[in-house]
Amino acid sequence: MDFTQEERMLMMIYNPGSREKLVVELETMKGQLRPGERRLLRLTDTVIGKLRKITDEEFDRIDLYPDVEA
Repeated sequence: MDFTQEERMLMMIYNPGSREKLVVELETMKGQLRPGERRLLRLTDTVIGKLRKITDEEFDRIDLYPDVEA
């Protein structure tokens, strides 16, 4: 499953360490969004949908924290 840079950033911010827990965190975050945050809602829904389609093993192979060179 390919995730965009924006999707990866969202996952990085909310990632508690597992695919299943990340879905829960994103669902919780969605409940706190304001009506004007439609773009973030759509992005979150897209990420949740993609996360539900992959296995835990596939999720574990996603490099959310790449090395950053100074």
